[in-house]
Amino acid sequence: MKNSSRRGFMGKAFGAVAGVGAVASLYAMKRSWDPLPSVKAAGFTTLDMTAYKENELVVEKWRGKPIFVLKHSKEMIDTLDENKSQITGESLGEIDKKRLVKIGNDYFMVTIGLCTHLGCIPGYNPDEKSFLCACHGGLYDDTGMVTKSPPPRGLDIPPFRIDGMKLVLGEEGPEYKKMKETGITL
Repeated sequence: MKNSSRRGFMGKAFGAVAGVGAVASLYAMKRSWDPLPSVKAAGFTTLDMTAYKENELVVEKWRGKPIFVLKHSKEMIDTLDENKSQITGESLGEIDKKRLVKIGNDYFMVTIGLCTHLGCIPGYNPDEKSFLCACHGGLYDDTGMVTKSPPPRGLDIPPFRIDGMKLVLGEEGPEYKKMKETGITL
């Protein structure tokens, strides 16, 4: 009788160890199939727009790309409104202002910080309120529009959605879709 009860106990113990091992193996396999946290985080980036200071460029990161965020001061907006086309008389500021993201009462330039010519990273000059791409001398204004070639177009605007005082990069909200429909960004 002792032998069979010992054999039964050993069988149950072996079964329990095998069961725990099987559950641990399944858990490990499931974890290996899940995307890494860095991959999950790369899809969407949320920016708190109350943290930015006027005329101070902040470079964020989204999907491995630099994102330029520049909060415009009242003076910068007023300067945009003063610029008029000599040909059409149309306010160039209204054209450029369409490239800005309005959150609350503030305007922000939010662009992918790569030159549209060859992908270099332009530097910002806060005194002149302009961006210079040192690779080939391209210039952009403080809205990301080209002011001197060779860049073929303004700095690209990443997909975004406005959520209160936050900007969610990587999701197309109505404001971004309007920019895309009107040709302001690709």
